[in-house]
Amino acid sequence: MPLRKIAQIGHPVLREKARALTREELLAPATQQLIDDMIATMRDAQGAGLAAIQVYETVRIAVVEVGQNARYPYKPPIPLTILVNPELNPVAGEGELFDNYEGCLSVPDLRGLVPRQTVLRCRSWDRHGNPVDRVVKGLEACTYQHEIDHLDGTLFVDRVVDRQSFSTWKDWERFHREPFVARVKELVAKYGS
Repeated sequence: MPLRKIAQIGHPVLREKARALTREELLAPATQQLIDDMIATMRDAQGAGLAAIQVYETVRIAVVEVGQNARYPYKPPIPLTILVNPELNPVAGEGELFDNYEGCLSVPDLRGLVPRQTVLRCRSWDRHGNPVDRVVKGLEACTYQHEIDHLDGTLFVDRVVDRQSFSTWKDWERFHREPFVARVKELVAKYGS
């Protein structure tokens, strides 16, 4: 599984809207290879997720996984999940907004606070074209929103409300990590993820 180059902020591909795939396209060997390459690239870069558009493929595929991740040691585990043609919708009467300190493999050395929904319904296909319909909560919901934003040409920097929250990773670790992790623990206690 070759590693793919990750597009960096400023490259026009990151502002494109990815197109949906047909099941036939999804099952093609080239698309299955793309998914394998995305998984390998995400893991190599220690990301929590990766969208196809970040590796210059304008199709609606994202991969998400959190295990033992040095970049995000405070995130609860998320099993490897392949999202094809994903759609997110709020769940009526559930959830809240959570100010999530986000970073991105396409925006190196920058973090910022992004308001995200904590409970969402995700409908998608798995890598074999089987329908998946599930509710995601907590930081997992935040991660899904970040990756699906990529498929619509949106970067986390576009969603930062308070521009004063921007920080380098080094200064985030120094000044913001501890209070943020305390809030994450409260979120995880509430939603389990």
